[in-house]
Amino acid sequence: MENAYILQLTDKKFTDVYLCYCGYADCEAGHFFGPSVRPNYLIHYVLKGKGLYRIGKKEYRLKKGCGFLIEPRIQTFYQADDDEPWSYIWIGFDGNNAGRYLEDMGLNHQHPIFQCAYSAELKQIVLDMLKNNISTTTNRFLLQGLLYEFFSVLTRDIQVSPPVLNHGENPYILQAVEFIQNNYSFPIHVTDIANYVCINRSYLYTLFKTNLGVSPQDYLSSYRISQATELLTMTDLSIESIALSCGYTDPLIFSKVFKTKKGMPPSRYRKEVLNHHKTKLRNNMNTLERL
Repeated sequence: MENAYILQLTDKKFTDVYLCYCGYADCEAGHFFGPSVRPNYLIHYVLKGKGLYRIGKKEYRLKKGCGFLIEPRIQTFYQADDDEPWSYIWIGFDGNNAGRYLEDMGLNHQHPIFQCAYSAELKQIVLDMLKNNISTTTNRFLLQGLLYEFFSVLTRDIQVSPPVLNHGENPYILQAVEFIQNNYSFPIHVTDIANYVCINRSYLYTLFKTNLGVSPQDYLSSYRISQATELLTMTDLSIESIALSCGYTDPLIFSKVFKTKKGMPPSRYRKEVLNHHKTKLRNNMNTLERL
């Protein structure tokens, strides 16, 4: 569980780079998110405590003053420490030049971890974003300015950590996962994955169970459903459109798989998550003033 304050935006007035959502969370011991994929970029920054961030088989142990980048369509997992669970802020953003701006800061898929000493300023910027939650022209420009201010503070003394190398990663697994990430929105099957990496289905199954602990079909389904959860909560697309966007030509099959993975139909999931976020934001705005 986490005590979270979240602002989600749907009006994309800007195209160069724009804020999608932001938040502040105090996590309970062991609280985790993922494995999941996101449709846009995210930056998390640790205010206190410790936690784990995982990209594939690469793991990073993070503490106060550290942050991590999540890139679109890349599967990640992160978890609060059992003894010193972390609190963090985050911003989600996208845009035509979002990747270029991150490169200017030294952040990319090879360097996703950083350190920054200006925790109080970064926290205040996110709290100011959360407090300006009314959709007006003034607030849209204000939030855009706060996004640039967040980037400005980061670049003052950002220290990017070197990548962690895992020489034991299986090349077939890496190719298969990459194929899934690039093609999950099409109606691909396990046979297509096996053909792409030039091995038979039986060997592919063995590799996935040995290295990832799941079958190729389970991995593909989980990846599609994790992407679907993001689209359900971050967009107004219909269930049918989301099903097609995640590789399901039949919305009924999509709903059945989604219910198996998440315990409820996609329509109910969207309603419950959005209502939860709205209620929490409404009930805790006064609390934010005291943070």
